[in-house]
This record gives sequence, structure tokens and C-alpha cells, in this order.
Amino acid sequence: MNKVLTILGTRPEAIKLAPVIKSFQQNSNSIESVVCVTGQHREMLDQALNLFEIYPDYDLDLMKSNQTLVELSNETLYKINEIVIKVKPDLVLVQGDTTTALFACLAAYYNKVNIGHVEAGLRTHEKYDPFPEEINRKLITSIADIHFAPTQSARENLLNENISDSQIYVTGNSVIDALFWILEKNFELMSPCFEKIDFNKRIILVTAHRRESFGHYIEEICEGLAKLAKTRDDIEIVYPVHLNPNIHQPVEKIVGWIPNIHLIPPLDYAVFISLMNKSHIILTDSGGIQEEAPSLGKPVLVLREVTERPEAVEAGTVKVVGRTSEKIVHEVSILLDDEKEYNKMARAINPYGDGKASRRIINFILKWLESN
Repeated sequence: MNKVLTILGTRPEAIKLAPVIKSFQQNSNSIESVVCVTGQHREMLDQALNLFEIYPDYDLDLMKSNQTLVELSNETLYKINEIVIKVKPDLVLVQGDTTTALFACLAAYYNKVNIGHVEAGLRTHEKYDPFPEEINRKLITSIADIHFAPTQSARENLLNENISDSQIYVTGNSVIDALFWILEKNFELMSPCFEKIDFNKRIILVTAHRRESFGHYIEEICEGLAKLAKTRDDIEIVYPVHLNPNIHQPVEKIVGWIPNIHLIPPLDYAVFISLMNKSHIILTDSGGIQEEAPSLGKPVLVLREVTERPEAVEAGTVKVVGRTSEKIVHEVSILLDDEKEYNKMARAINPYGDGKASRRIINFILKWLESN
């Protein structure tokens, strides 16, 4: 029986790989599935694993406080290499562009194990934006044997980098599979941290935590939120704040005292989806939310200079607005005050798939393993 080792470390990886792992479990008569987690995002990773009832075979628990990229990279490669040698998989499967994904690929390559890459082909073509993800995913592409591109645009990026068309399979994005799974469960979840939020007002949901936002940019984002909150009494701003002190400390200092800005802890994925569904507008520097929110009919303003998900911009569900306070206030105000502009974004069609990406990925892997 062929053996697939799926390696992940962060909550987004867990969410996007959960439908794939569950599909492996449904095909246990033809494929052996082994799951290894690095713990790159400890608490947030565990939340997602528990929600989807995924129980790793190996947990490396690598993350330490204030760990540098070099320290994390060194430890990740060493520990994953041990697991690859022990498990002896026929295929290592990774997702996205994290440190975990990159060094899992290197460990597999060093042991001459085939590699599958879920969500392949995303590009900003900006070396440091996002950092280090843009270089991570380009390096993964150069190593991987199978490239599961979520969209035709991602496929074109891979073809432009001389990846053979026979190695690329367009699947849609598995995050939509995960989202539909949550919605089918009909979770109507609240959290104690929602008690002070007035859901009769229009909710602006904010997530901003990326490494390239540290310092000046997170301060600019917060200044924009403060201006919005202090000049409008028809909104409630809800910001689940990342645990990283580079985010948490400036956010608390700049906006923690404003009554209609609610700083709350990171949420379980199902609760977060419920909050997204209750929101009017979403501001984010996250990648996954650009894919999820359009399925819920929520306009997304991206707090970055570029996005590796141009399909959403082209479809009209997402707009890149940068990270200056003036621009943030301006763009949010348009959506709050102009119903036509709001509906144009809210009613646009999500370009990221139909919720069947994981089935396509599994079917391709089964055929590929049979022929190799």
C-alpha cells in the first residue's frame, strides 16, 4: 500500500489540508495516511486540528518564544528529516508557503521522496512581500513533483517558470472545502469575548498579523482603525489579535482604549467563520480570508501593497488598499456609505472553487502513485 506523509505546522495549513486528510482517511483501503505537525503555530494549530478531528501521528512541537527564522528553519529541517527517514513515505504532501512546508520539502528531497504541493503557483513577484512566503513558495515549486494549483492564474505562473504542464493539476482551493464543511455543520457559535459587541451595528472584522506589517505598518493600520471608530457611531470594529508581541503590543497601545474597537483573542476556526458571517466588511493582510470571505458575500479590503491572489481582485470580491491610515479610512468609508459599491463587491462570484478540491487532489494522487 502506498504511504503519504502530510506535514503541516500552522492553522491555515491545518484548515486547508484537513479536507485532504479526511479524504485520505476515506480511502484507507488504497492509501496509508501519516500526519506530522511541527507546531509552528501551537495554540492556533491545535484549535484547527481539534475542530476537524485530526489526530497527528507525530507532533514535533518546535516553536519557541521569539524564535528567529534561522532557528526555526534549522530545527524544522532536522526534525522532519528524522520523521521522513522513519516513515519512508512514497509521497510527502505540503501546503502553501510556510517555513514548515519549505523545509519538509527539503527533507523529502534529501531522502529522494516525491513531493506534492497543495496551493501551488501563488506569486506576488515581490521578493519581500510577503516575507518570507514569496521566496518559500518559489523554492517549494523548484523542488516539488506534483503542483496542485488552485486557479488557472496559478497554473500560468507555474508554466511561466518552466514547470511541465503534466505536473500541474488545477483543483480549486481546498479552503472552500473546509468552509463548506463548517457551514454544513450549521455552527452558530458565540464566544464570551463577543458579549460587549453590538451586533445591531455594522461589524468591521480586522485581521492583521503578517511579518511585513510589523513596526510602522501595524501602527498605520491601527491609526486608521482609530480614526474610523472615533468618527462613526454606526460601526463596531472587531480585531482578533495575534499572540505575537510585535502585533499585540502596538495594537493594545494605539486602539485598546477605544470603546467601539474590540480586541479579542484568536478564535477557533468555526467561531471565526461565524464572526465572518456576521461581519459587514473585512480588513485583512491574510491570504486565506481573501478566499473564504467571498463565499460568504463579504467585501474584503487587503491591508497589503500586493496580493498573490489576483483572481479575487479581478473578480471584484477583493480590493488591495495598502496600509496607510488615510487610505484605509477612505476605502472603508466608501463601502459604508455607498450601497452600490458595497453590493458590487458583496455579490461578485468567488473565483476559488466549488468545494471539491480535496477530492480532485486525492484522485490525482492515487493515479499518480499507481503509475510511478
